[in-house]
Order: sequence, then C-alpha cells, then structure tokens
Amino acid sequence: MRVVWTIGSLFGVAVLAAIAIVAVDYLQIFRTEPALVPASERADLILVEKGARRLTLMRGEKVLATYPVSLGFSPVGHKQREGDGRTPEGRYKIEYKNPGSVAHLSLKVSYPNQADEAAAASGGYSPGGDIMVHGIMNGLGWIGGLHRLTDWTSGCVGVTNAEMEAIYSRVDVDTPIEIRP
Repeated sequence: MRVVWTIGSLFGVAVLAAIAIVAVDYLQIFRTEPALVPASERADLILVEKGARRLTLMRGEKVLATYPVSLGFSPVGHKQREGDGRTPEGRYKIEYKNPGSVAHLSLKVSYPNQADEAAAASGGYSPGGDIMVHGIMNGLGWIGGLHRLTDWTSGCVGVTNAEMEAIYSRVDVDTPIEIRP
C-alpha cells in the first residue's frame, strides 16, 4: 500500500503538530523547576533599567548576566494604580518563586510597598499588584525573542523562556530588585 501525501494532508499534520506543541507548553507538561546554581554564582541584586529595556543580574560589582526585556504596555513613569500598564520603579525584593505560573516561571516582586499603598490610598485607588519577572505566557513560548518587539505585559518584566530559566536558577527569595526609569 502506497501512502500519497497531498498538500492538504501535510498541512493538516503540520496544524496538529503545532496544536500539540502549544498544548504541551500551555499545560506545562514536562516543565520542571530549574535547579539553583551554586551560591557563589547567584545574584545579590537584580537591576532593571526600563529605558534601556535591560535586566542585569549582579553579584557585588560583578555582572553575572544581562537580558533584554519587555515591560508594561505603558512603561514610562512609576506604577501608580491597578491597570495603568506601568512597570513600577524603586527598590523591592523577590517575595517568592512560582514554577507553576501562568507564564513560563515567575519571580514575584514585592510591589506595592508601604509608600506605593499610601500614594494610591491618597488618590482613592488600588495600587495594583502581581508584578513579576516572567517568561512568555504559557502556550505562546514559540514567540521567543519576538516578544521584545513591543511592551506587552500589564506592568511586569518579560523575558524569553530560556532567559527566565537562567534567571530563575540564579535568584533566591528575598533578592533585592531595583527598577530604574
């Protein structure tokens, strides 16, 4: 028996393969939490420079690694309220690590702090929250570095999935994160 592949059947197989790849990514099948690197190779500061669209992992004065990033969809200025699309500015810390995030891994930033909450309360609105450093949203990992063509998060710092795995393995809970304009 001879199998004849038509353009339509090849297209169908390609579509099914693409759906399978997206489903595996979306459902986090086979995802494992990256192991921590030795303590001497972990960051003691995460520096985010919004204007340069850059995240740098530091240990003392030494640069461990640098990554290009995407920011909130309205990146200029300090985050003031929920839904403003801004990435906060200031000094925070990593509160926890989430290997089962809605994006490929995430590091929770301690925004809002007391000053952020007080400023929002004086304006009569919510400061928002759930600011993270994270990879691409589950199911969309195939986008890779194309995510950097625009600022697309709701106020988070976005990197590729491979970059997030490297960052995640070099950051402990309570690591300071400084986000500059």
